[in-house]
Amino acid sequence: MTPLLYSFRRCPYAMRARLALLHAAGPQVALREVALRDKPDAFLRASPSGTVPCLVLPDRVIDESLDIMVWALGSSDPQGLSTMQPEGWAWIERCDGPFKHNLDRTKYSSRYPELDAAVSRDRAALFLQDLNDQIGTFILDRPSLADLAIVPFVRQFAFIDKPWFDAQNWPRLQHWLNRFLSSDGFACIMEKYPPWADSGQSQPFPPNDASGRTDPPPLW
Repeated sequence: MTPLLYSFRRCPYAMRARLALLHAAGPQVALREVALRDKPDAFLRASPSGTVPCLVLPDRVIDESLDIMVWALGSSDPQGLSTMQPEGWAWIERCDGPFKHNLDRTKYSSRYPELDAAVSRDRAALFLQDLNDQIGTFILDRPSLADLAIVPFVRQFAFIDKPWFDAQNWPRLQHWLNRFLSSDGFACIMEKYPPWADSGQSQPFPPNDASGRTDPPPLW
């Protein structure tokens, strides 16, 4: 059975899973784009949480994005992305914890009328300032899983108010993000697919390369 990946194009959790699958350059999965307002029955039966991403394997279901990344790079990791210092996991923990908490309260401020969105933005910016100070070319001294795991969330935050983001004194962070946004890998994971229905056709991912290349693209 080909592994099935239920995904949603713009979800940062699903983006990080697709990035890991792309850079693993291992076996393809059958990608099924989920319309979140009309979730297919097969997806709801497969996913314990009803959230994307959800990877269905012959022997189990993985519905946590970091676990999907670890699974993908555990099967094939030609760029050594998962071989990173513990510091990388600490950065991911900060991203998924306090930063994402405040990102949501900035982006979806109407859901939190009791909170000041500007305060949430400033709290999120503390993480981004630290990340800017940390980044050289990448977050660590070489490309790593941390870059793949964190960059979709920085992108999500940046596009809440791109002029504001671009006006901040975060030159290394901005350059790191812009390199990602202009990369072949970003273009690949953001390719548009029609929403999958219960009788629909899955898409091979990573997509078939007409040139026959099997090696992953440079990180960015």
